[in-house]
Amino acid sequence: MLSGKKILLGVTGSIAAYKAALIIRLLVKQQAEVQVIMTPDARNFITPLTLATLSGKPVLTDFGDHDTGTWNNHVALGLWADALVIAPATANTLAAMSHGICDNLLLATYLSARSPVFFAPAMDLDMLQHPTTRENISRLQSFGNHLITPGIGDLASGLTGPGRMAEPEEIIQYLEAHFSGSGLLKGKQALVTAGPTYEALDPVRFIGNHSTGKMGFAIAESLAKQGAQVNLVTGPTHQQASHPRIKVHAVTSAEDMYNTCDKLFDTSQIIVLSAAVADYRPLHRSEQKIKKQDSSLTLELTKTVDIAAQLGGRKKAGQIIVGFALETEHEKANAEKKLMSKNFDLIVLNSLNNPGAGFGHDTNQVEILGRDGSSVMVPLKAKTAVAEDIVQAIIKLHA
Repeated sequence: MLSGKKILLGVTGSIAAYKAALIIRLLVKQQAEVQVIMTPDARNFITPLTLATLSGKPVLTDFGDHDTGTWNNHVALGLWADALVIAPATANTLAAMSHGICDNLLLATYLSARSPVFFAPAMDLDMLQHPTTRENISRLQSFGNHLITPGIGDLASGLTGPGRMAEPEEIIQYLEAHFSGSGLLKGKQALVTAGPTYEALDPVRFIGNHSTGKMGFAIAESLAKQGAQVNLVTGPTHQQASHPRIKVHAVTSAEDMYNTCDKLFDTSQIIVLSAAVADYRPLHRSEQKIKKQDSSLTLELTKTVDIAAQLGGRKKAGQIIVGFALETEHEKANAEKKLMSKNFDLIVLNSLNNPGAGFGHDTNQVEILGRDGSSVMVPLKAKTAVAEDIVQAIIKLHA
């Protein structure tokens, strides 16, 4: 599957650099051509000789050789590759990539690369969870780069948690998935919304909700595994997409989400609106922090744009729109009304009355309703499994 592919492997200064040798062996076994670029600090963890022997090519580290006058053309390297894989990717390298710093050969090649870029973070759990690192990862994904999600386990610090670089076999699977494009939804464009929206009251406060985005991200992953190219438009959340066929678009407000969806809608065949979009926003946003008063505070609210209604009204032949309804009373009746009024093909009914379902949980229990009167009950199970059931319902409509 990777035979003949030209893979640039970037290795940075992490204890996980030893796994680069295993990645090279797996790539060469599939008859891929591998060129390794190491950062200077990476040489402290594994020798260039080891990686050169396994890849069959000299390892590149510096921009050139001052003694001979030869140089390593980072532009040519970026054009040569079918994929650039940075594994391990340290917090320092992620920060540099995120902000366009190119003070070594690997970073300069990254900025020159026209191929897909995959990065596999490797660091201690507190470093990975730091807001700066999370923001850098999100920025890199918003540029179209592909996150290879780090694993959970024992770390070099002695702590246990997320931060381990993905295993070499997993990294190969990401590349195989990218180049194969297999699945029942191969060639389809999907648009998925996820998470909450925040409507600002002032520079400090906002109106929001408890959505974590877990369900929407799980649906995006399931669609991508079936071969779809997914645009994931997400409000503020700590969730991270990992599949190489998912492009993340980070937004904040309902208006932001609508404007992004508006641009992506016409080219999408599958639209899944799972975001918990605010129904109202402050009519007036204060430019300064609202000060506490002795008396009560009255806020005047106005409706936000109804994304579901706007997109449903534009639905064309060949498009499938799936909506969500989170209800606390008269659940099915309200969901069926929304199904018809918003011109959905399917609606996924969540009830907050079901223990273990709804916001914040890793599990969900739903009912999938169709315009034809069909109903599929999905019992309480992991949201990733629920996502697969929803995607299977979409596939049936496509058949």
